[in-house]
This record gives sequence, structure tokens and C-alpha cells, in this order.
Amino acid sequence: MSSDLNQAGFFEAEESAASAHVKRPLAVRMRPRALSEILGQSHVVGDGCLLPRLIQADNFGSLIFYGPPGCGKTSMAEVIAEETKSKFVRINAVLSNVAEMRDILRMARYESDKDTILFIDEIHRFNKSQQDLLLPDVEAGNIRLIGATTHNPGFYVNAPLLSRSHLFRLEPVAAEAIRDVLQRALEDAERGLGAQRCTADAAVFQAIADFSSGDLRRALNALETLVLSQPVGAHLDSDAVEVFARERQIRYDRNEDEHYDHASAMIKSLRGSDPDAALYWTFKMLQGGEDPRFLARRLVILASEDIGLANSHALTVAVAAFEACEKVGLPECEYALAHAVLYLATSPKSNSVTRALGAVKKSLRDEPVQQVPIWLRDAHTKTNKALGHGADYRYSHDFPQGVSGQDYMLDTLTFYEPGTAGAEAATAQRMEQLKKLKVELQKREREARD
Repeated sequence: MSSDLNQAGFFEAEESAASAHVKRPLAVRMRPRALSEILGQSHVVGDGCLLPRLIQADNFGSLIFYGPPGCGKTSMAEVIAEETKSKFVRINAVLSNVAEMRDILRMARYESDKDTILFIDEIHRFNKSQQDLLLPDVEAGNIRLIGATTHNPGFYVNAPLLSRSHLFRLEPVAAEAIRDVLQRALEDAERGLGAQRCTADAAVFQAIADFSSGDLRRALNALETLVLSQPVGAHLDSDAVEVFARERQIRYDRNEDEHYDHASAMIKSLRGSDPDAALYWTFKMLQGGEDPRFLARRLVILASEDIGLANSHALTVAVAAFEACEKVGLPECEYALAHAVLYLATSPKSNSVTRALGAVKKSLRDEPVQQVPIWLRDAHTKTNKALGHGADYRYSHDFPQGVSGQDYMLDTLTFYEPGTAGAEAATAQRMEQLKKLKVELQKREREARD
């Protein structure tokens, strides 16, 4: 009787464990179990790469994985722990605290005969003091730290901790790799959805891969939802995945690296006179939740920085777009933004304003500061006139072409060098004519004095 009860208890426990496994999300069940199963990161785990050699030799210190959501940072950490037979302790920086950290580090010191991998998800959430707490045990080798972050470690990980770690940047998973994993997950009876006996068109895998934007976890979650919403043995076609495509959300973090990377892409596309790319990056940012006023401010800056006198109307258009964003708001201000982006992208380019601004700032910073010439000083008061202020000033409009030949600095310096694109070509020609006229007038003045 006792034996029967024990046997019944065994089968109940086994059934409970199996049930718990099935209830775990598909993305968790399909995690890679070996380095060879990690897809989409061949630049990190491919043949000849550093990381596999470090793992094979079991000779590595701390690692930091930096990449977008769903690219495999956690999976890679778990695989490393499995392949090196290390104790794996996982914490999330959002939920953890100093007390828990101290307990983990104390236990790692106590169990010094074991290799302990401490995996900290979202390590960028730890403040400086929390990160500093890790340093002594990282330095002593009591733990092997693996940090995962979607944020640039250069901004969020302390320099001493960063210098003691190998940094690996992971990329969004390629659509081809996502398709392979989805097909495997649909057919896998042990870890995947094989028990549902569903089939799917290739177009379904492609559509899910497309809207997941390199996020493998998101793709697996979508497949699981699709399959579980259908009867056993159903066939999935492109109509079944259409609802996901309609609800597509663009991955874009407006406060961190995504923000700076996309803004950089937008500006460089505008500067490079590519209206299509400029429009794409602008509206990807906008649909990702970016403030349209930020985009408009960048357009205003670029209008002078990269277009300048080649087309002075560009500044007017950019300022008008900014005012539209301020006064009209979304979604109607999208028209003004698109108008400005296309106008600026197709305008001739000149950075002569930028170069002149940089040159004059450098002169003021590095060279002796000049005083205002006495002939240019204000002469509105009797005292100023008595001091000779403005006595030799020549009113430009009294001379042909408005050029008197007079100097306007004690030591003449040149900051502005006209470009040759757009309207500035005419400006360059006029400035050359004025320079020659000024030289001629000054020559006549010297001859008259002699």
C-alpha cells in the first residue's frame, strides 16, 4: 500500500513538473542550451571569435552584453554557466537591493570551491554605489559578473567595472534566424508547440519576423499566442498574423541610445541630400514616440549648420516647421515636418557658417583680443566726440557700391570663406569683387597721401 502511495506521489510530482514546464512562456522554453544553438550573433559566437575561446578554456572574468531587447543576452549568460558548469545566480537590477547583493557576495566567498556566475539583468539600473559594491569580489575573482543592458555601458557602467570586463555588443536577430527558430518552435514537441499539431505557411514566419524587428522573444510570444488561439491541428496562414501586423510597434527608446543613433541618422541623411532616408528616420522616430519639437529643433540647427547661405530660405522653412509643431501639434504638424525635411534634404549644402563660427570662436579663445578701432566707436555724446570717437568713420553709402575701403578691425582677420553651392556661389563672386575693390581703394588712398 505504501509502495502504491509513493508511486502515485512520484507520478503526481512528475505530472506537476511537466505542467509547470508547459506553462512557462515559449520564449523561455526555447532558450538555447548550448553556444552552438545561439542564432543571429555570429560576430560574437561564430568560429574564431573571442567569446567561444574564452568559454572553451573556462578562462574569463567579467562580461557585459549590450544590445536591444530579445537579442539573447540572458540566453547567452545561461549557456555560459551551463558550459562552464558554474553556479548561476540571476538578479534583476530593478528588483534587487544592497542587502541581497551582500548576501550573494558573501555566499560566493563562502563557496569559494565553486565558480559563481552572477548575472545582473538591466545592470544600468544599478547606481554608482551598487556597482562599486561589486568591485572587490570581481577583482578577487569570487564571482564572475555577467551584466546585461540595453543602454550604452559607457554612460551607465562605472569606468572601474567596465575596465575589468569584456564588452560584447549584440545585434538585433536577423529575420532569417527568427524564421528558423519559429519553425523549430512550432514543430518541437518537447519544448515547443508540437503538441498543438499546427502547421503554418512560410509567409507567417516571415511576417512575424518582420514585425518583431529583431526581437526574438517578441516573435516567439507572437507565435505562441497565434497557435494557442487556434484549435489543435489548425493551419496558420497570412490572415492569422494580420492582427499582429496591424498592431506593430516600432522599437525606439526616446531617452537613450536609440534616440541618439536615430537623430544622428536623420541629420546625416539630411546633410547627405538623401530625402528618402531623412524622411524614413524622422518618421520612425516620430512613430516611436519622439517629441516632434525635438525633431523640428534639429531641423532649425541643420538649416544654418549644413545649408546656411547656400539657401537661406531653409532656415525660414525650418523655423516655420518648429512653430507648426508648437502651435498645431500632432498629427497635423507631420505635414510641416515632412515639408521641412524634404526641403532641407534637397537644398544645396554649405557649411561656411559652421566654419566661420568655429574660426571666430577659436580666434577669441586663442588669440589676443582686439579693441574696437577708434573710428568705429560710438560718438553720440560730447565726451565721446571730444575723445575722437568716430572721427574718421566713412559712411559706406557715400561711396560707389557701398564700399569705402575702410578696415573694421585693427588687425584684419578672415573667418568667412564662401562656399560654391546654391545661392552662395553668387555671394562668393560678390565677396571676391568687393575684396578687389577694397584693395584698389586703399591703394588710391595711400597714393593720395604720398
